[in-house]
Amino acid sequence: MSRGKLYLVPASLDFGCDTQATLQEVLPLGTLRAAAGITHWICENAKSARAYLKRIDGVVPLAAPLQAQQIQELPREVHKKGDHQAGQFDARPLLAAALAGTDIGLLSEAGMPAVADPGSSVVRAAHELGIAVVPLIGPVSLLLALAASGLNGQNFAFVGYLPQEAEARVQRIRELESLALRTGQTQLFIETPYRNAALLQALMQTLQHNTRLAVARGLTLASADIRSEPVKAWRAKPLGTDERMPAVFAIGR
Repeated sequence: MSRGKLYLVPASLDFGCDTQATLQEVLPLGTLRAAAGITHWICENAKSARAYLKRIDGVVPLAAPLQAQQIQELPREVHKKGDHQAGQFDARPLLAAALAGTDIGLLSEAGMPAVADPGSSVVRAAHELGIAVVPLIGPVSLLLALAASGLNGQNFAFVGYLPQEAEARVQRIRELESLALRTGQTQLFIETPYRNAALLQALMQTLQHNTRLAVARGLTLASADIRSEPVKAWRAKPLGTDERMPAVFAIGR
C-alpha cells in the first residue's frame, strides 16, 4: 500500500487580530487547493483549525464537510513547551492515517508549522516512517520581517522567546546584542502580543544607542507597521503598542 504524504500547510498571520487577511492575497491558489483536498489534520487547536478550514472552504470547496474532517491535536505540553528536542515527544501514532495511504495536513495557528511553532516532532516522525514531507508555500513572519528590516539577511538567527523575568531578560538582550555587534549576525525573536510593550521597553532601556532595532507588526495585514532605526531614534519617538498585534523583533548593526 502506498503511503500518504504529510503536507505542511501555512496559515495566514492574522490569528488573534481584529481584522483578517483575504486568503487569496496571502496564500497561493495552489496551496489553498492542496489544503482543501486534505481530510486528516494534526494541529495545535481543533477549534481554530476548523475556523481556518472554513475560511479555505470559502475560496476552494473542501473535499469533506467540516464535520467529517479528522482532526488530531498535539498535546498541550508539546505546543506550549516545544517539541524540537529529539525524543521529547513520539508523534508517530499521529501519522497512522498516512501509513494507511491517506494524506495528512500539519497546521499551526499562524504561519508555517514547525517554524517558530510546534510541529517539528511530527515532521521528524514522518521522516522516520518514510512518509514524504511536502511544505506548501505561504507566509513566514520571520523571513518577511528580516527582509523588511534592512539588517543582515546573509547571517541571522531566530532565538525564540526571551525570558519573562526582568533581570534575566536584560541579560539575554545584552548577550544577543553582543553577538550581533561582534559577528554581524541579525538576532530575531518574538513575544506573546500582550507582552510586546514590556519587551520593547526593555530593549530601548538596555540596547546601545547605535544598535539597530527593527519591529515588524501585523505582517500581511493592511495595518502592518514595520520600523527599523537605531535605538536612539526609538528613544526619541517610542512606538505605540497594540496588545492584539503579533510582532517580530530584530536587532543588529
